[in-house]
Amino acid sequence: MDLDEGVEAIERFTRGEILAVPCEADLIVEPHEGMEFESEDAAKIFYDEYARRVGFVMRVMSCRRSERDGRILARRLGCNKEGYCVSIRGKFGPVRKPRPSTREGCKAMIHIKFNKSGRWVITRFIKEHNHPLVVAPREARQTMDEKDKKIQELTVELRNKKKLCAAYQEQLTAFMKIVEEHSNQLSKKVQNVVNNLKEYESIEPQLLQQR
Repeated sequence: MDLDEGVEAIERFTRGEILAVPCEADLIVEPHEGMEFESEDAAKIFYDEYARRVGFVMRVMSCRRSERDGRILARRLGCNKEGYCVSIRGKFGPVRKPRPSTREGCKAMIHIKFNKSGRWVITRFIKEHNHPLVVAPREARQTMDEKDKKIQELTVELRNKKKLCAAYQEQLTAFMKIVEEHSNQLSKKVQNVVNNLKEYESIEPQLLQQR
């Protein structure tokens, strides 16, 4: 890739037109304030890929929702070493020895916000990490890609299963409704027979006298 192609790819990435930069030299596109994306997912994919190339794991953090309809209006994406592990020892009695915490209080993050134009824009970017960065080899990246692909496949399968269950539920509801209607009709017929029998019993003495 020559310089002009690299610049063009970066500009297209900044406009949110592509989700990966085709580059033979592993060009790292760094986030910056004002960078825009078509969607929240596009921003997540971009920052996750940036994290892999730089050497940390992305964590999806807090968000701000609309009080009117609950839509997500802003989101923080950061490092998985953000914050600290809070110990609960002493509140609920003795506990087992805790596992080593991976939290180191790292503040690296991006803050994305949904703007009036309908796009997501980076409003804040903190680059510095307070821990060593470890870039995974290509084999590890490929393994993660395979895992992501498998997760996507399972998600699609689960979604299809849910649709199938919903269809079965709808059919079952319709069948139960038909059964209920037939049951009501049968109850009415039985009640009519009972009423006819009572009426016959009331006039039976008169019929016997006439004989």
